[in-house]
Parts: sequence; structure tokens; C-alpha cells
Amino acid sequence: MAMTVTDHATVLRRLIEAAVTGDAAAVAELVTDDVSGWSPNLFVSSSEQLRAAMDVREETFTNLDATVDASVIGDKAFAEWTLSADHTGPLIIDDDLVVEATGRRVYLAGATFAEFTGDRISAFRHYFDDLALVEQALSDE
Repeated sequence: MAMTVTDHATVLRRLIEAAVTGDAAAVAELVTDDVSGWSPNLFVSSSEQLRAAMDVREETFTNLDATVDASVIGDKAFAEWTLSADHTGPLIIDDDLVVEATGRRVYLAGATFAEFTGDRISAFRHYFDDLALVEQALSDE
């Protein structure tokens, strides 16, 4: 049975939420084994690499509120999203920058583009301002 537009949009929403919460089990269900993915602080070329990256983020953000407006055209989907979450674990930007948990509520907006093979995502690109996220986590306000 072919995927419907609604199904592709739902899969993309689930990937965005799993990426923020570090839900590696959900990611394994949503992407192909050879998925390629990019974000400001991530590049992966397999499901295994993506799950490993999610393991590091598992406790970074909790109490997630997400608004995802997704659209689908053929085997491609795109979404604009806004997220808010509590910063409850280390935020690893790269090997040289780790922001320890602050407990602050942080907000982030972005866009994600995905390509599908069957009912799974085979490529994605997340666009967001990771510096804005770090600034919020470190803010004295």
C-alpha cells in the first residue's frame, strides 16, 4: 500500500521531535539504513550514525512542546517548526563546546526538508540557528 500525504507528514513530525528529544528508537523506525542527514551540528550517512548521535542527546531536552506545519509533494516533505523544551542535560555542540544543563526553557524555530524511500526518510536537512539555542541556555535572564 502506498503512503499517503498525511503519513509522510506524520513521519517527518516524528523525526523532528525525536531529533530534539534524542529518541534513538523512534529514529530507527523512521529512517532508511542508508539515510543521509545534515543539520548545523550534525552530518550522518547511515541510520547507525544517526542513532549514535541521538544517544548523546537523550537527556538534553525534556518537556517538549512542538508545533510542526508539514507539507508533502510526492516523495518529499518539508516542515516549518517551533519548539520549546527544558534544558535538562548537556548540550553538545561539538568536541570543544558543551553547555551543561541549566534547567532553562529554550525556544527554537527552524525548517526541515526530507526525502522518502517508501514509508521511511532517506535524506533530511534541518535548518535552525544553533547559536541562538546556546545563547538562550547561557543567558542570565
